Amino acid sequence: MDFSPSARCQELMAATRAFLDEVIYPAEPVFHRQVAENRAAGEPFQTPAVMGRLKEAARKRGLWNLFLPDEKFGAGLPVLDYAPVAELTGRSPELAPEAMNCAAPDTGNMEVLALFGTPEQQERWLMPLLDGRIRSCFSMTEPDVASSDATNIDARITRDGAEYVINGRKWWSTGALRPECQIAIVMGVTDPGAERHARHSMILVPLDTPGVTVQRSTSVFGYDDAAHGGHGEITFASVRVPADNLIGEPGSGFAIAQARLGPGRIHHCMRAIGMGERALELMTSRVLERTAFGQPLARQGVIREWIAESRLALDQARLLVLKTAWLIDHGGTKDAASEIAAIKVAAPRAASYVIDRAIQAYGGAGVSADTPLAAMWAAVRTLHLADGPDEVHLRSVARLELGRARERLRG
Repeated sequence: MDFSPSARCQELMAATRAFLDEVIYPAEPVFHRQVAENRAAGEPFQTPAVMGRLKEAARKRGLWNLFLPDEKFGAGLPVLDYAPVAELTGRSPELAPEAMNCAAPDTGNMEVLALFGTPEQQERWLMPLLDGRIRSCFSMTEPDVASSDATNIDARITRDGAEYVINGRKWWSTGALRPECQIAIVMGVTDPGAERHARHSMILVPLDTPGVTVQRSTSVFGYDDAAHGGHGEITFASVRVPADNLIGEPGSGFAIAQARLGPGRIHHCMRAIGMGERALELMTSRVLERTAFGQPLARQGVIREWIAESRLALDQARLLVLKTAWLIDHGGTKDAASEIAAIKVAAPRAASYVIDRAIQAYGGAGVSADTPLAAMWAAVRTLHLADGPDEVHLRSVARLELGRARERLRG
């Protein structure tokens, strides 16, 4: 295995670093000021105006749609080449991914449409998403079932002539309250009597369809993430859409979900490592500048241990994610099943440790909004649940290991 970045990857990493230094970091205080102004004006979910300027700058620098390996629609980068770029965007998670049109849930939705969408679906929805003219959300998780087991999903998608009728209640539909959010990919049951992994389908539902109601935005440790469209709770009451809105074949929803979540976990995990790297930089700067008990904090043994453990954790997690990216590039998500599950635990775990130690080094400032650390901590803590809780991924890793052991014993 060779994790060395290609020449193209190195160029994109250099361009992304320059973009962060010259455009993104200076825009962070502007972004936060505009978020506050929108909230004061009674429009908390309005996109901060600065985002348009950031998107334009990213386009001019060739930093647009880098996540999509499909050359027809995206940059055509192998996952291993995109992974280091994703890490860099994680250093400013509120601005950089969206500015480069590489933000979830749009990335996963675009991948679904690129892989499984009909030409008509791609023209109607994928192209505007690729162009950044609209946003989307993904409605899978439900408040009334244990959604860690996706086969529990209970929303109904029922065929009625030339239409499907959708009934159900979803939440954690990130981005749903954004004015630009026009389309939801909804997962629900099309055949309750089928085998467990063949009951579900995915369907495109425009949010302005009668019967669709965005009830509220669910908060995350007190953050409503309003600037990014919140996390919508949505009810679908006898919502009718054309049968042509179904993605793929009836009953293929579970398989599509797995295809969607595999590469997306690379993105999430590398961004988490990027957050951890910025937290480590903040921590080391802080402890060199502050004095306690007659000496710089950096001379305290416990602080040095935090720094060393942080470096070990981030580098170990990065290597595992890069290995996973290499396996996906060379054999697909099936060959990387164990590693995909493993990184979803390892990367948030590493980033959580680093951010937590950085908060501790900052003292009271660390839990305030004066640094990005508290928001980073909330985001990374959520990753222990998003796209499946740690326990489910550990279960998957153990099941695959036991399967190998049984084969070995039989041999």
